[in-house]
Amino acid sequence: MQTVIEGLAYVLGDNIDTDQIIPAEHLVYSLTDPEEKKNYGRYALSGVPAANAGLPEGGKPFVDEGQCASNYKIIIGGKNFGCGSSREHAPACLEIAGIQAVVAESYARIFYRNSVDGGFFTPLESQTLLTDEIKTGDSVKLDIERSLLTNLSTNKSYPLNPLGDVLEIIQAGNIFEYARKNGLIPQSG
Repeated sequence: MQTVIEGLAYVLGDNIDTDQIIPAEHLVYSLTDPEEKKNYGRYALSGVPAANAGLPEGGKPFVDEGQCASNYKIIIGGKNFGCGSSREHAPACLEIAGIQAVVAESYARIFYRNSVDGGFFTPLESQTLLTDEIKTGDSVKLDIERSLLTNLSTNKSYPLNPLGDVLEIIQAGNIFEYARKNGLIPQSG
């Protein structure tokens, strides 16, 4: 697990639901076929209304036309990130698109658990409303061990809630690797 993540931020508003993260019409692709799997990255966040995308006039979309991965590494979200259906494809598509962490004010419970259990990316909670402090395209640095996000574009830092018990699952890679490591299920052969 990477403990320091540095890259560009992509800022979203409140109540970003799983159908905005990966619209239902794109759930037809196989996650096991390497070529089809790329489409999850290509269509990640394609259902987010422009008003919630936090883009300046003429700003760049989350994934550039014809690409499968985003230039952004960290998503900054508002309240209730990942609400809606319980589809596991939502956190998976963000990982496929290159997201390494999401920092939101709060999460829908099932989305948070899917993110942790699948080991898709690190979901962190902010202690303050960061969507007013960070802009899409800002360069940010996330220090997971210190629970600190720094906006390198403004040189301001923000405390985050510690990961607590889920840190061990994230460090192991996913819930199954955590269970194997702790003798809860047999080692895979």
